[in-house]
Amino acid sequence: MRFNSLIPELSVSDINKSKEFYLKLGFKVIYERKEDKFIFLQLEDNQIMIEENNNNWNTGEMEYPYGRGINISMTIKDIDSMYKRVKEDNIELFLDLETHEYRVNNTISYDKEFLVQDPDGYLLRFNN
Repeated sequence: MRFNSLIPELSVSDINKSKEFYLKLGFKVIYERKEDKFIFLQLEDNQIMIEENNNNWNTGEMEYPYGRGINISMTIKDIDSMYKRVKEDNIELFLDLETHEYRVNNTISYDKEFLVQDPDGYLLRFNN
């Protein structure tokens, strides 16, 4: 197994509720430590870890929505198919599918993207 150089680890309030949500999005469980309430998940080349809040790494009071001020951007090969699946599964959208223009140095890039919030309020941005 190859681990990405950067892998976000999210503290969650209910590991089972979060697991169900991420599986519904299409993530696969790579490995799980049930005794630690920890799960390593992957969707295409995107890796993420979730662990039920255990107060080990908290820098402050954990209250909804978690992860204020951050969104986790994940590139998806077929953004239209994923968007369709999210809509069919009635996953609430934080931001509907849109194409946004971003300047990268002297080049304009166009990203088709949508955002959802996980059960603890983390913003997940899926783009092409």
